[in-house]
Amino acid sequence: MDGGGAVHNRSVEDVFSDFRGRRNGVIKALTVDVEEFYQQCDPEKENLCLYGFPNEVWEVNLPAEEVPPELPEPALGINFARDGMQERDWLALVAVHSDSWLLSVAYYFGARFGFDKSDRRRLFNMINDLPTVFEVVTGIAKKQVKEKSSSANGSKSKSSFKSREADAQGMYARQSQAREEVETLYEEDEDEHGDTLCGACGENYASDEFWICCDICEKWFHGKCVRITPAKAEHIKQYKCPSCSNKRSRI
Repeated sequence: MDGGGAVHNRSVEDVFSDFRGRRNGVIKALTVDVEEFYQQCDPEKENLCLYGFPNEVWEVNLPAEEVPPELPEPALGINFARDGMQERDWLALVAVHSDSWLLSVAYYFGARFGFDKSDRRRLFNMINDLPTVFEVVTGIAKKQVKEKSSSANGSKSKSSFKSREADAQGMYARQSQAREEVETLYEEDEDEHGDTLCGACGENYASDEFWICCDICEKWFHGKCVRITPAKAEHIKQYKCPSCSNKRSRI
């Protein structure tokens, strides 16, 4: 199922099948093929995304160049956070973003194929019956199955409640730690910019001004010096400064 071309009527089951295939591909990357996925997410590479496909295959690749893209795009730059967090927290972060992307693709198709209120509710209920990617990757899904089984057998007790409460507190602590590590990375990045000079005007970096980095020569520029606004930058997949653009055109 693709997002371009003529619009053909598709059923809720068709869209759900597409969702399930993409979901299985993403889960495979974050669990079964996690070592290969980790290696492909090299922070030295450009902005990378994790894609899942309807045939349950996954791929780490650059985002689509066209704007707007044919389908909603996954989270951009997942590779940059890889070495700044513990592996399990990084995988959980990618899983959360993947859940968001999978829903956006499913409801993109729902809107494209003209699903009404009843169809949208049915699609959501079918999706909601499956564990999220985050629940699978973090092991929460397995714990929930065990808890339901325990409850059905009449073995629910205060100790099991305390165990779940401890698990929840542990998860919150790990999420808090992950947020702190990401914030530290941003603070270090801002400190590094303190001595940065604009490649166009030669002035120092200022935190209250919009800056953009060339993905080719890795020089930083005032947005106003290269006529790039924050709104325009959101739609740029790979920025090339005027100097690098001129070099490419001459070649």
